[in-house]
Amino acid sequence: MAMWNPEENGLRQILQLLKESQSPDTETQRAVQQKLSELNNYPDFNNYLIFVLTKLKSEDDPTRSLSGLILKNNVRAHFERFPPEVTNFIKQECLNSIGDPSPLIRATIGIIITNIISKGELHNWPEVLPHLCACLDSEDYNTCEGAFGALQKICEDNAETLDSDMAERPLNVLIPKFLNFFRHQSPKIRSHAIACVNQFIISRTQALMIHIDTFIQNLFFLAEDKDTEVRKNVCRALVMLVEVRIDRLMPHIDQIIQYMMERTQDPDDTVALESCEFWLSLAEQKVCKEVLSAHIDRLVPILVKGMRYSEIDIILLKGDVEEDEMIPDKESDIKPRFHKSRTHSNQKHDDGEEGDADEGYDDDDSLSDWNLRKCSAAALDVLANVFHEEILPVLLPILKETLFHIDWEVKESGILVLGAIAEGCMSGMIPHLPELIPYLISCLSDKKALVRSITCWTLSRYAHWVVGQPHDNFLKPLMTELLKRVLDANKRVQEAACSAFATLEEEACTELVPYLGFILETLVFAFGKYQHKNLLILYDAIGTLADSVGHHLNKPEYVNLLMPPLIQKWNMLKDEDKDLFPLLECLSSVATALQSGFLPYCEPVYQRCVCLVEQTLTQNYANLSQPDQYDPPDKDFMIVALDLLSGLAEGLEGHIEGLVANSAILKLLFQCMQDPMPEVRQSSFALLGDLTKACFQHVRPCISDFMPILGANLNPEFISVCNNATWAIGEISIKMGADMQPFVGMVLTQLIDIINRSNTPKTLLENTAITIGRLGLVCPQDVAPLLQQFIRQWCTSLRNIRDNEEKDSAFRGVCLMIGANPSGVVQDFIFFCDAVASWMHPKQDLKEMFYKILHGFKTQVGEENWSKFSDQFPQPLRERLTVNYGV
Repeated sequence: MAMWNPEENGLRQILQLLKESQSPDTETQRAVQQKLSELNNYPDFNNYLIFVLTKLKSEDDPTRSLSGLILKNNVRAHFERFPPEVTNFIKQECLNSIGDPSPLIRATIGIIITNIISKGELHNWPEVLPHLCACLDSEDYNTCEGAFGALQKICEDNAETLDSDMAERPLNVLIPKFLNFFRHQSPKIRSHAIACVNQFIISRTQALMIHIDTFIQNLFFLAEDKDTEVRKNVCRALVMLVEVRIDRLMPHIDQIIQYMMERTQDPDDTVALESCEFWLSLAEQKVCKEVLSAHIDRLVPILVKGMRYSEIDIILLKGDVEEDEMIPDKESDIKPRFHKSRTHSNQKHDDGEEGDADEGYDDDDSLSDWNLRKCSAAALDVLANVFHEEILPVLLPILKETLFHIDWEVKESGILVLGAIAEGCMSGMIPHLPELIPYLISCLSDKKALVRSITCWTLSRYAHWVVGQPHDNFLKPLMTELLKRVLDANKRVQEAACSAFATLEEEACTELVPYLGFILETLVFAFGKYQHKNLLILYDAIGTLADSVGHHLNKPEYVNLLMPPLIQKWNMLKDEDKDLFPLLECLSSVATALQSGFLPYCEPVYQRCVCLVEQTLTQNYANLSQPDQYDPPDKDFMIVALDLLSGLAEGLEGHIEGLVANSAILKLLFQCMQDPMPEVRQSSFALLGDLTKACFQHVRPCISDFMPILGANLNPEFISVCNNATWAIGEISIKMGADMQPFVGMVLTQLIDIINRSNTPKTLLENTAITIGRLGLVCPQDVAPLLQQFIRQWCTSLRNIRDNEEKDSAFRGVCLMIGANPSGVVQDFIFFCDAVASWMHPKQDLKEMFYKILHGFKTQVGEENWSKFSDQFPQPLRERLTVNYGV
């Protein structure tokens, strides 16, 4: 094929463009973008770009590299449209110049190669891997390094493709090849070789697993390498191997642990951080305790040392700036928040899904990057959860030394240690808490802001214990001092104090009622003081307070303190401002708590929520019909608004009737219930259930439209959607009574399937059982014939919940069904007895229903059979039934 050559004029234009694109001026930048999109209409534009990159040695490296990066963007955007001769020219040039003397140019070529392969071109470019492999054996360092750099990028971006049948499994050749280079004399090459193999550990790639022992031996050989990149890659490999092939590490585990302890103290921070991850991985393995026991005395002090702020951290955190409350926040510092949609369970609470181990260690926003301090703290936390009290003999002397240290950095790390072990070592720490807690409370007024902020967090980790002691001892002083910190002059301390206070609220619940006036005065004062970011955390603290004290918040003096600032913010925010999310969540908790106390504020709040739902649906419709003209809406606005409407319906109950009557909410709800996004449906069904309870007269005309949608959403793939749909069906049954009959068939089979699935979560099981019971209560003739299919699971899922209205209605339903179909329960009667015994104080008439069924069964089988039967009962069950029901 004839060699392609650029024209003088075209080349000049492109070089001019490359020069201009390095200018900081935005106008120039815009012109450059415009010109680039014009040039993309010329088929051989990309030839010019690769030519500048690989051939035009007269230009400086950054200009040539830039030309390659523009080409890379074009490959990503429309490689499919390149003419074949252009594609071939680019591929050819990349392979010919992989050994360019400039590291920048080699790296740029590697990026282009991996991007072409990512476009699925491996099968159209069969020579690429063999060519790069051959280059590895070149005598010329640049060629070898360029090829390895490209291979490393290919392994990172295309691990799956390389391990698929389609590609003839090149890894069978590549992996042994890479392993040969672990001992190369150049550290850069050694580092590339390990990095390539590391891509295949987690996926347990077969081609690596056959050579796993060679791989591990080679890693040991490199353990003491002088080069930091090499050491970092060795540590990274060991961290992953613990996760997937600890069996192969076991013969050497003691040396590995000793090695990783040294590396965790590596003078290079990035190596230390990689190594510190090892302890997090090891803690998840069953053998952790057994293999680490001998080393824990040495490891703990190493982790504690890693928990100190480094000098660079303190500079980045502006640790010397004590007062910054007047400085407005940079918008870029504010992390996006995620709204947690409402889930209905019979006790109206969300299952506490535990966060990851690092939840408390990822708090310094400006340093959101994971660092050695956070990783060490997270490691100590998980190890405390493995060893519990056994690490205290090592830790207590260290704590004594650090907590009272004269240097604030050391003292601060001691306080962090104390917080990190709170969960794992709680019972061993209890004897020390009566003296430690007052000391920590005194640290809340330390002169260093970073000490005050960490102390807030550590105290929150012991909140559960504090709340359990007589109030005057610790709770009162803690609350008083923590509220002072909520009004600290330092923003980081304000944030830590607000979060800690929210934790204290959750632990203390109604214990806080006597102090409500004082708490509210502080939180309301903070409204006028806080900058943007902390305001969002303050909303959360207020919402949590409302959830914790409930109707105790409904006193005129509290309402008059709290509502004006919230409503003022509500009026200031525009409909498209994302700050509405935390404010709406907060108002939802407040409305539920205040109940009738929220009435004076409910109308404008209600109208705006309906408006937000309507606007979102309208924008969504516009986007679906004309996607090129309208952007898709942010559906979170609609979700949060639906949740606040639920809060209003739950708090105001019948008082919401007039508002519902004069709005289109049920029409809108009909659309929301069919939204493709699960979170929208989840919140819709929660609102449907709450409106059913509050003003059924408005829901009733829509039931025949709504029930098929509810039936279609009984899909346990979407746990929360399914849960809320189930709950709503139960509430609707109670209101419909016998008129529910035509709809039972739409939902019953799905509900029975869900209750019989093996891995259904607890909340969903309980709600499903309650709804089946409620359907049986209103339509016993329709549900009773199927009793045998669900009665055993039904009884086991409801025996553990507390007595309440929902449980009451469900058990009445089951009693009616047993009356209609007694043979359906015979085989599983012991489960029914156990479920009956789980009631503490059933209402009198329900207790009589139980009595009739138990005695009826006993009479039917006769005295002798009954005693044989009841001999199988565990002792406590036999006693309870005898005492309460005389059987």
